[in-house]
Amino acid sequence: MATFTSDGLTLDYADEGEGAPVLMIHGFASNKAVNWANTSWVRTIVQSGRRAIRIDNRGHGASEKVYDADLYRTDLMGADAIRLLDHLGIEKATLFGYSMGARIAAFAALGAPERVSTLVLSGMASALVDGHAGSDMIAGALKAPSRDAITDPQALTYRVFAEQTGSDLAALSACIQASRQVLGADEVARIAVPTLVVAGSADTVSGSPEELAALIPDAEAVTLEGKDHMTAVGDREHKAKVLDFLERHGA
Repeated sequence: MATFTSDGLTLDYADEGEGAPVLMIHGFASNKAVNWANTSWVRTIVQSGRRAIRIDNRGHGASEKVYDADLYRTDLMGADAIRLLDHLGIEKATLFGYSMGARIAAFAALGAPERVSTLVLSGMASALVDGHAGSDMIAGALKAPSRDAITDPQALTYRVFAEQTGSDLAALSACIQASRQVLGADEVARIAVPTLVVAGSADTVSGSPEELAALIPDAEAVTLEGKDHMTAVGDREHKAKVLDFLERHGA
């Protein structure tokens, strides 16, 4: 593992394999190991002849923790991803994000379009534009003294997952308040690279892949039948569809 500095913060990353670079950006309360290594994505990308680069987002994993919600704006985390490319001397890469990581990837693709060759938005579909409800409730659940004090089932799910990943609950509480920014339909229409949108048919978080893909000029949608927000991550069909997309677009 290695670190770099972005916006005054020390962020952790991993870099494996050779070939066309794929920068992988994990979801909320996850980290570069849970989202990408434990699900065999790293092995899948490397064995396909590509370079698998993973970042621990600010406030997550081994990266520096901050507790000011304003420091978790999605555009700032998108800039972290681009600065990692700078650090590694990479001119262009595929950005591949899951859930919050897909939101970050979309913001990064708009903020630095010249640095992105292709874009994969997984676990984040029409919710990128329509938004999510319940951020305040999730933030409260993360700050609660124990699980017993949490009454909302969805908020409890986030608390349990955050504890399972060994996350800093206070940092995540700050993050959830600022990292669910949406993009307007006119903004996603400016994404100018080939884009793949993926979500499970039973995913109640991501929204519709088809609806988001319809807003992006060069996008295609994949629905993973029977998969929800958690089971879609390491799904075999998910991997096959992403590799096929990268192959077809020379990434």
